[in-house]
Amino acid sequence: MKKLIWTQFYLLLAGTLFAWFNFSIEFKDWINNEACTLGCSAGNEVVNPFITPCFYGAIFFLLSFVLSCFILREFNKANNIKQ
Repeated sequence: MKKLIWTQFYLLLAGTLFAWFNFSIEFKDWINNEACTLGCSAGNEVVNPFITPCFYGAIFFLLSFVLSCFILREFNKANNIKQ
């Protein structure tokens, strides 16, 4: 069980970083009034990054990662594992 929890933690960490990196690229392009060439809103027009699937994906990844942190903390507490 411990290996599964740590695998989940690192997978969600990587997914969260990737999702927010993509969103930050879209946000930077939107602020500079440029069309995004990478990510969910790639195309020839300027798109608000807060209404793209990348933003919603980043939010869900972040919430999942936070929940994974709580699960890991409780698992360590239940098994008397010190960090």
